[in-house]
Amino acid sequence: MTSRERVLKAVNFQKPDRIPIDLGGIRASGINAALYDKLKRRMGIHTPTKIHDTMQILAEIDLEVLERLHIDVVPLDACDVLWASMDAEQGVRKKLFCGVDVYFPSDTNIGVENDGSWSLRNTEGSTFARMPKDGFYFDFIRPTMSATRIDPEAFRPLDTVPDKLLEAMANRAAFLHEHTDKAILGWGSCISLMGLSALLADNITQGSLDQWLIMLMQEKETAHDMMGRFVDAVIGQTELYHQALGDRVFTWGVASDDAGTQRSELLSPDLFAEMIKPHYKRLCDWVHTHTNWKTYLHSCGSIYHYIPHWIEAGIDILNPVQISAANMEPERLMESFGGKVVFWGGGCDTQKVLPLGTSEEIGEHVRHNIEVFGSGEGGYVFTQVHNIQQNVPVENVEAMFDAAYRYGSS
Repeated sequence: MTSRERVLKAVNFQKPDRIPIDLGGIRASGINAALYDKLKRRMGIHTPTKIHDTMQILAEIDLEVLERLHIDVVPLDACDVLWASMDAEQGVRKKLFCGVDVYFPSDTNIGVENDGSWSLRNTEGSTFARMPKDGFYFDFIRPTMSATRIDPEAFRPLDTVPDKLLEAMANRAAFLHEHTDKAILGWGSCISLMGLSALLADNITQGSLDQWLIMLMQEKETAHDMMGRFVDAVIGQTELYHQALGDRVFTWGVASDDAGTQRSELLSPDLFAEMIKPHYKRLCDWVHTHTNWKTYLHSCGSIYHYIPHWIEAGIDILNPVQISAANMEPERLMESFGGKVVFWGGGCDTQKVLPLGTSEEIGEHVRHNIEVFGSGEGGYVFTQVHNIQQNVPVENVEAMFDAAYRYGSS
């Protein structure tokens, strides 16, 4: 069975020959570039290390590494598709704080501050993110709270995609489809309704996440109008992407919406069902009516009470399945939602187990999670809970993927 066939069986609730494995399929299933460089060199692979996500310092995974780790998925992301087709030497070479040489995309503008920290600058030269000296990734510096009301008229989401980007996506999809047997996970246009104002900070110059949450409670008609316009725009973009990609892509990331904290959902489930759910449903209905794609949702945190609403709205695949958050135990999730939504993640806790456990503890942890999530007829793809951080021992990464392959094949 090829990787592509394996993933398709899993997401269609059919039993594959083994549980599919993902690393780097999206920007929440990746690995820090410094750690990745160490991992691949232990394999005897000495290619230049490319950064595909500058904010998170995530590595682009070499196809040879995917093969060695039995990975079944490759990404197709509009944010880095042009860079993915370039040689590393066409990018910006820079030494990370730990001493590892990496290559950033060619348009990256990183400055060094007096205290040794790095500043990430936009095309106008203004700093929008910083990484402290010896840090692992950048953080946005825009405020998360504000007393200024959001101006709904300032929100003008784009409903088009540049022809150059569509062509690059089509070419990359064709290359991956013809030269690998991997399932292609597409990501281009997506919604973030829970944190709409934060996502669209470039469009809404005043306002913040807390103001958006207030609008969801006090200005419901206006909030619905804004989310409706957002979904209209995303549908317009998604239609163009589908015309360019067709069935070479098996699923499409419709939303990246971190809707939970470590302990609970961000909104009450009733408010979520009233305000957010209808807009998810309209987008998912469009995707299912006009394409053969599965709908893929990323949301961190404790989101147990949202999952039935997402299922009813038409979400097919849920990531990253943060099993360390409240109410997110694998047994609870499978008892409540097994066979109703594909769990993509939850294979290894990246908060405590992966960075702090022994190889034996990681192996047992992975075995248990695979046993629970893989107990049904398909419906599960293994990956760790979110990105693997720089300070994780490389031996632990190897132990995790060895266990995923070993126990997923039994």
